[in-house]
Amino acid sequence: MTDLERLLAYEEIRQLASRYAIHSDARDMDALVDLFIPDVRVGRDTYGHEALHADFDASFRRVGVTFLQVGSHLIDLAGEDHATGIVYCRGEIQDGGIDSDRWIIHAIQYHDTYERREGRWLFVRRKHFLVYGAELGVNPLRLEPANWPKSQIGMGSHPQALETWQNFWTKPST
Repeated sequence: MTDLERLLAYEEIRQLASRYAIHSDARDMDALVDLFIPDVRVGRDTYGHEALHADFDASFRRVGVTFLQVGSHLIDLAGEDHATGIVYCRGEIQDGGIDSDRWIIHAIQYHDTYERREGRWLFVRRKHFLVYGAELGVNPLRLEPANWPKSQIGMGSHPQALETWQNFWTKPST
């Protein structure tokens, strides 16, 4: 690989991790699943986007609002079309579903395997390791509206204002 090709690979893989966070938070399951290879392994004996979609759907219905913040991202290229990486992430999570009062903070480390197929970097595998989880003292989802920018404190408009979020919660699980 040339220097430019390596730099582009690093940036495309970094964008992959950021897209994962944004699509997860927005509950855009189709866009989230599209970040993975078509024959992705889901569980012990299940493969493919359809199985991954169902797995994500079930997982995200156990939590309400999430806010994943991607931090440090180490990427090791292994040839032109393969790479591994470690991504640090801080997650703020409404634990227990959209009606829950429990708000927790997670420190997460993802161990990833990436592959470039048809010119696109995709996840092959994403292992989620919890560093810690801690309950937050105040549930931010129970605050009065912030009326931002007038007030910096209070409940804002997102992710509930996103069309993908609304669609996720109005249609039955898969």
